Amino acid sequence: MSRQPEVLWAQRSDKVYLTISLPDAKDVSAKSEPEGFFSFSAIGAQGESFSFNLGLYEPIIPEKGKVHIGLRNIICSIHKEKKGWWKRLLKSEEKAAPYIKVDWNKWCDEDEESEQSDWPASDDDDGDEGDESDDEDGLLYLPDLEKARGK
Repeated sequence: MSRQPEVLWAQRSDKVYLTISLPDAKDVSAKSEPEGFFSFSAIGAQGESFSFNLGLYEPIIPEKGKVHIGLRNIICSIHKEKKGWWKRLLKSEEKAAPYIKVDWNKWCDEDEESEQSDWPASDDDDGDEGDESDDEDGLLYLPDLEKARGK
């Protein structure tokens, strides 16, 4: 019997990202079909079998999908057939399985997408953007308390 690894998901208007937490995975297989069916299987570090099948919210383009196998996880990039934002990951309106969670580190809202570069972030991003904000951004301004104390 196989187990399900933790799956984190995030989206852009044209893609869905699945990050599968499975360190030192072997025999990784990720397949997708145009109707929005995605299947995954792999062997874990201790030889245990992991697999899951997802019925995605809308159709996809399997040929454009990419799989990157890292030391700690597998990242799957799935291209949407139609550009737009999905209400949820799965076609089924039932609550998603407990091993599927939102990847808040990669998540991007519709109104933020044009401001952000495509994931993953480039190495030349120095992270200085956004140090100063105004009320129009909807962000809370927090002053530098060390500077305020004169240090």
